[in-house]
Amino acid sequence: MANPMSLFVLQVLSFLLLYILLLYLFNVILSRFRRVQEFSGHKPPTYPIIGCLISFYKNRGRLLDWYTELLAESASNTIVVHRLGARRTIVTANPKNVEYMLKTNFNNFPKGQPFTEILGDFLGYGIFNVDGELWRAQRKFASHEFSAKSLREFFMITLEEEVEKGLLPILESLAVTAEVVDLQELLRRFAFNMVLKVSLGIDRCCLDPSQPVPPLTRAFDEASEICAKRGAAPLFIVWKMKKWLGIGSERQLKSAVEEVHRYVSEIIINKKRMIEEGESRSEDLLSRLILAGHEEQVIRDMVISFIMAGRDTTSAAMTWLFWLLSCHPDIEKEVVKETRLLMERMLDYDSLKELNLLKACLCESMRLYPPIAWDSKHAVVSDLLPDNTPVRAGDRVTYFPYGMGRMEALWGEDCFKFKPDRWFVEANERRELQEVCPCKFPIFQAGPRVCLGKEMAFIQMKYVMASILDRFKIKPLSSARPVFVPLLTAHMAGGLEVLVQKRTQTTSINKQLN
Repeated sequence: MANPMSLFVLQVLSFLLLYILLLYLFNVILSRFRRVQEFSGHKPPTYPIIGCLISFYKNRGRLLDWYTELLAESASNTIVVHRLGARRTIVTANPKNVEYMLKTNFNNFPKGQPFTEILGDFLGYGIFNVDGELWRAQRKFASHEFSAKSLREFFMITLEEEVEKGLLPILESLAVTAEVVDLQELLRRFAFNMVLKVSLGIDRCCLDPSQPVPPLTRAFDEASEICAKRGAAPLFIVWKMKKWLGIGSERQLKSAVEEVHRYVSEIIINKKRMIEEGESRSEDLLSRLILAGHEEQVIRDMVISFIMAGRDTTSAAMTWLFWLLSCHPDIEKEVVKETRLLMERMLDYDSLKELNLLKACLCESMRLYPPIAWDSKHAVVSDLLPDNTPVRAGDRVTYFPYGMGRMEALWGEDCFKFKPDRWFVEANERRELQEVCPCKFPIFQAGPRVCLGKEMAFIQMKYVMASILDRFKIKPLSSARPVFVPLLTAHMAGGLEVLVQKRTQTTSINKQLN
C-alpha cells in the first residue's frame, strides 16, 4: 500500500506540472491574439488574471535592469506590478515617494508580516526583522551603544589590528608570490572577522582565501541565499510547501539556520560565564546586550542581525570600487595621492574623515552597485504616494536603490558612468563634498530606520581602502564586466580574481603633486 506522504508529494508535483502547462497555454493564446492591456508606462505588459507573470518569467534573469527600464519609461519613476501568486507591488525610484515611506508616513509602511515571514527562520526577532515596540526597544538600545565613545574606540582598535596584522600581511605574501586571489572573498572574510570581533568579541577566523570557508561563514551564506530566493520566488506557495514537507532548499535552510543558532548560542553561554567570572571587558556588543538583561533568544537574534548587516555590505562596496578604479586609472591616481598625504600621519577616526575623494568614490560605487539592491515595506492602510500612485492596504511598496542610481532624472545623462566628481560642489571658492539627500541615495535607508552603523561603515571602508591603495596595486585578471547579483546583500558573481602588486613608494609626495 502506498505511503500517504508519497501520494501527497505526487499530488503536489502533479499540480505544479498542470500549473506550468496552463501558464504555457495562456502565453500561446494571449500572444497570438495580442490581448495585452495598453502599456501606460506605470506597469509592465499585463494580461488578465495572470498579470505580468509571463513578462516576469521572461526577465527573471535580469529583473534589476528590467525594472530599471520600466521605471525610466514611467513619468513618475514608479511602476505598479500585478502578478498572479504575489501581492500587488509598487516599485519606485522617486525620492519623494521614498521620503514618504521611510520618514513622512513611516508608521504606515512597516516591514510587515510578509517580509518578516520570509526572513523569520533566519533573523528571528532581530532588529532588522521586527516592527512596532519590539523594534523600538532594540533600536533604542542599539542607538545608545553605537553612539558610545567606548564602542567607537574598541572598533578602531579592532580595525587597526585586523588590517595591520591580518589583511596587509596576506596581501604582502600574495604580492611576493604573484598568486591570484579572489579579492571579494578576501574582503568578505575580513569584514566577517571585524563584525565577529565587534559584535561577539571572539578571535578572528582564517583570513587566507586558500583555506576552506569556515562552517559559520558557509551556514550564513547558505541561509541568506535561500531566504533571498524565497523573496524573489514567483509563487510564495512553492517555498511554503517545501518548508512544510521539509524538502529541497527549505531542508538546507533549516540545517544552516540550526548551525548558526547553535554557534551563536554557545558563544552567548560562554560570554555569560566569562562576565560572571570577571573575565570579560564588556567592550563588544554581545557583552553589552547580556549586561542590559535581554533574554537569550533576543540577544541571539540581535547579534545575528548585526552580523548580517556588517559582513557583506562593506566588502561588496569595496570590491566594486577596486574594480572601478582599475577601469579608471586617472581617478585611482588621484585617490592614491589623497591617501598618501594622510598616511604620513596616523590613521584615526577623525583624520579618516578628511578622505573626501575616497568617500566620493565609495558613494559613486554604491550608487551604481548598491549593497542592498532593493527594500520593501507593506502598507498598513490604503494611502496615496506623493506622485499620486494609490496604495492599497497590504500592498508591497518597494524602493529601489539600484534603479535610482540609474535614473537620468536624478543623476543626469551620464548616470551610468563612474564619476566621483558628481559628489562635489564649489562653495566659497573651495571644492567641498556635498551631502546628498538620503531619500535620493537610500543606501543606508532614511528616517527612523536609517542605518546606525553608517559612520562606522565609512570609517572601515576608508581605512581598508587607504591602507591597501597606499601599498598595493590591484589588477583584475579579466577585462569583462562583472555581473551584479542581488541577494539579501549583493555581490559580484564569481568573485573578483586579481593580482596584487607592490606600489612603488620611492616617488615623493611633492613630486606626485607637481
